[in-house]
Amino acid sequence: RSDTADRVDSVLAETGFESNPTRGAYYVMADVSHLGMGDDVEVANRLTKDVGVAVVPGSSFFSRPELGTHLVRFAFCKRIETLEEAGARLRKAFA
Repeated sequence: RSDTADRVDSVLAETGFESNPTRGAYYVMADVSHLGMGDDVEVANRLTKDVGVAVVPGSSFFSRPELGTHLVRFAFCKRIETLEEAGARLRKAFA
């Protein structure tokens, strides 16, 4: 596991996003159903517009989209400075 993956997992846990630790990928899928912000598309739109952190709706990764409506994908193939800023924004909005 990379230090970057550990940092991302830590920020998600701190801010209430439920996810499994990443294993060899550059992204993590996080459950957002408990946030009460709507489905994956609504959460993705709100995170982008209101928080300034872009995520991808989970439903776009399933052949049966309804299976992913409670998930969003956070990608962390970014510069560490970008990830730190995203973490700060998530903490401000959710911690």
